[in-house]
Amino acid sequence: MDIAFSPEEQHFRAECRDWLHVNVPSEPRPLHAADAIDFDKAWQRRLFDAGWAGINWPREYGGRGLSIVQQVIWLEEYARARAPWIGANFVGINHGGPTLILNGSEAQKALHLPRILSGEAIWCQGFSEPGAGSDLAGIRTRARIEGDELVVNGTKIWTSFAHVADWQELVVRTEEGSHRHAGLSWVICDMHTPGAEVRPIRKMSGQIEFAQVFYDDVRIPLENVVGGLGQGWKVAMSTLSFERGTGFIADQVKQAQELEDLLARARQTGAIKDDRIAGDLAQMRAEVAALRAMTYRNISEVVRTGQPGPEASVIRLFTAELGQRLERMALLLAGEGILDFRYGEDSLVAEYLRGFAATIAGGSSQIQRDIIGERLLGLPKSR
Repeated sequence: MDIAFSPEEQHFRAECRDWLHVNVPSEPRPLHAADAIDFDKAWQRRLFDAGWAGINWPREYGGRGLSIVQQVIWLEEYARARAPWIGANFVGINHGGPTLILNGSEAQKALHLPRILSGEAIWCQGFSEPGAGSDLAGIRTRARIEGDELVVNGTKIWTSFAHVADWQELVVRTEEGSHRHAGLSWVICDMHTPGAEVRPIRKMSGQIEFAQVFYDDVRIPLENVVGGLGQGWKVAMSTLSFERGTGFIADQVKQAQELEDLLARARQTGAIKDDRIAGDLAQMRAEVAALRAMTYRNISEVVRTGQPGPEASVIRLFTAELGQRLERMALLLAGEGILDFRYGEDSLVAEYLRGFAATIAGGSSQIQRDIIGERLLGLPKSR
């Protein structure tokens, strides 16, 4: 493993930092997804026009064709500049697009990748179902083949940005009588297709970013299948590997910034004199450093193999649980003043409430521990 940066990479880091310093929007991102969609698209377009979208995506599809290390550098500097969350572009940029790069046909790449990068097309993820959330192999949404089409019936839930999305990465069961990992297919679904109904879900933080999607004879061209019929489990695992790997680098930088802010607040208020608080902050500081080292190790493995592996689950789990402890500490240090908070996207309470989803979305903590135990430690399956 080599975690040193070359002179070329250091120069690239300076370029990133300089551009972000001048271009990061001064206005905050709106709170709700429906209100934020124009902001998200405009910011993504600005990144694209300036050449900062898709750092390691192929040039022929609108990216820059640079290394994954340079992509990591960009994500680190993006977070340090406190640039806005990419919001509704998250699914397309962080795992829909990379999944197509790895598994898609040339026609699928040519159609979708430039539109994802430019912010023209918003994607959502159709994986979780009622009764089959983190257990992707338990999905029941089915698609029968009629001529050159798939006809989909069923439902998906906790679908981020479904109510503003143009396209969906959808996993369905395409083989009658199949069970668990077999018989699944990963398909590209046009969210404007007749028969697709989206019902938004309001989170306890007050935001509307999730939805339940119902499919009633939704027709999808067979040419929209990615990786081949029956190969959905393999393709979906690559999707989740991207989500669980490099997709959390910006979160880690944000956590490091937040920790330093908490330390400063504890010193200012005198709370640092409390041995328990001081000990917890010191522990989290060590964990932030350990998490960065693990991430660099994982990136080195991606450079070697070309694809994230199950090690990404360690980073996914660690990042989520550390983030929740940081948010709890922030509330503790705020003291009685937290009762007078003004709700907003960046409020302590909003961050705390959002944190509950961190150990559920993309595979719960229990699922991550199963993956770590079975695929990394060689332990027997838990069920």
